[in-house]
Amino acid sequence: MMDRLKDKVALITGGVAGIGLGIAECYVREGAKVVLTANHNVEGGKKAVEKFGADKALFVQQNVADEKSWQDTMAKTIDKFGRLDILVNNAGVGGVNGPLDELSLEDWQQVIDINLTGNFLGEKYAIKAMKKYANGKGSIINISSVAGLVGLPLSPAYSASKGGTRLLTHATALSLAQQKLNIRVNNVHPGWINTDIVPKEYEQQLISTIPVGHMGEPVDIGEVCVYLGSDESKFANGADFVIDGAQRA
Repeated sequence: MMDRLKDKVALITGGVAGIGLGIAECYVREGAKVVLTANHNVEGGKKAVEKFGADKALFVQQNVADEKSWQDTMAKTIDKFGRLDILVNNAGVGGVNGPLDELSLEDWQQVIDINLTGNFLGEKYAIKAMKKYANGKGSIINISSVAGLVGLPLSPAYSASKGGTRLLTHATALSLAQQKLNIRVNNVHPGWINTDIVPKEYEQQLISTIPVGHMGEPVDIGEVCVYLGSDESKFANGADFVIDGAQRA
């Protein structure tokens, strides 16, 4: 199927590598125009725009934890494409692993700022843009994690940020529905996905915990995000979509 996202404009944070790039590939294939952001991977942003074409893609360097950066990103999105229909809050960091009592406040705060506060700011400015430029209609997709469903003992900040994202999604979906706005908000919870952030030395050990016997690919998350960004999912709201090869079944 093609053109499921025809004429839609999507903003994908952390959209130039890994899961974010997989989502972008699926979106462009389905006819969307994409705004891709990253804070440090500027070269990846340039390559993505070259790959998709400047008429279909825009790269913006963005710090998702900074409110002014969100204001600037939205302004550039509207200036380039005139509207916003889909936000994918994908940018995130794993942070420092270890027991909670050995975690510094600085390390904790960095993860919460990027993974949770960044998603709050994304929702805030996406809703404003959708109300002003898209007749109060749109789809917000928060990329959480299976760590937002089941705690990871050596990743307390990451687990807290992803669990917080899950309930932020639910609260926002309810609030918008009660306001009679046609802006839906849903969670996607990836399991182990084959990206550069997976340590190669632990790859086989991780695969042994996945019932289907292999890790997922970035496009596996992208295909779910196509559905959630399209009008096909008009009744999906405040929901959790787990993509983990039956690991949490």
